[in-house]
Amino acid sequence: MIFDPEKNSRIYDISPVVSERSAVFPEDTPFSFKTVLHYEKGDKIMLSSFETTCHMGAHADAPLHYAKGGVSIDKQDLSIYLGPCQVLDVSSFPFKRLEASVLDNIEIKSKRILLKTNSIKDFNHWQDEFISLSPQFVDSLADSGVILIGLDTPSVDPSEDPYLLSHTQCFKRGISILENLDLRLISEGVYNLVALPLKLKGLEASPVRALLIS
Repeated sequence: MIFDPEKNSRIYDISPVVSERSAVFPEDTPFSFKTVLHYEKGDKIMLSSFETTCHMGAHADAPLHYAKGGVSIDKQDLSIYLGPCQVLDVSSFPFKRLEASVLDNIEIKSKRILLKTNSIKDFNHWQDEFISLSPQFVDSLADSGVILIGLDTPSVDPSEDPYLLSHTQCFKRGISILENLDLRLISEGVYNLVALPLKLKGLEASPVRALLIS
């Protein structure tokens, strides 16, 4: 957390560290890098390159990821990822896939919703089980005017779901997706979100540096 005295605001970094240890979906491309130039080799600058999945760390899924003909990440409206958001702590609900009833007594205060599930214990180790969303949960948020759903897990669908039902429902309802956010130290409330994807032409996702400002 960073305090900005000029604006009397606090900035929370909700992006997991990206490294060679970072967990990825099985068979996806892990993070690796190589150094072309380095001071230890006698070079006057450092120059390196890296390879990894577009879904590394905190990332934005574009519709192209889960819908044939969906737009790529470079064509997404950036205003989706910039503005007021509401963090909801849903970690106490006994559902592996959140049902619409979770929202029965919750006031939706923003069109951007981040869900704190606390179901990922370590971003450096892949786990098959984590809390995800039901299509009905997506519908309920869409009915409240939500345009962005973010959560602290690798996917809005269970890892074993071959049909990507909640991804599909997000596409049908015009909701964009942020995944793998680090919300462990974030309390419920309303914040300003900054989570801009890279302008990667024709690709289906992009890492983001996700920040909350209060």
